[in-house]
Amino acid sequence: MAKKEVQVNKKEKTTEKAVEVPEAVEESKPVVSQKPINSSISKDFSEAWGLSMKSYFEQVSEDKRIMLIDIFCLFLVIFAALQCVFMILIRSTFPFNAFLSSFILCVGQFVLLISLRLQLTEPFPHISKSRAFGEFIFASLVLHFISLHFIN
Repeated sequence: MAKKEVQVNKKEKTTEKAVEVPEAVEESKPVVSQKPINSSISKDFSEAWGLSMKSYFEQVSEDKRIMLIDIFCLFLVIFAALQCVFMILIRSTFPFNAFLSSFILCVGQFVLLISLRLQLTEPFPHISKSRAFGEFIFASLVLHFISLHFIN
């Protein structure tokens, strides 16, 4: 064991004491991980992003209707966001029924498109693709009818 001298100051009294410190404590260094956490997280995220994009493009290459549905869903999200920004900027809720109707229409159509996309991509043995599309058209017509009547 190594000896270290420690000075203790107490109101003008100075004393020196010899304290025995184990050598293992003297030479120990703090444990620091070799990789920063942020690079590990970003690496995992980039790998997950790459795998999901690869899977998506494989799925889209098999059926072009899926890509059209995805593009229309993106359009609906952008359109709903623009409507919200417009209502925030003009700071008026005068045509509130029209805003509410069009926003709900965007959200409803988005939900219907996602359900159609799920029925087209995942195996549903008892539902044909033409039946899924017919149900989508019928539900869309009902949604638009309700939206038009809500506007007045």
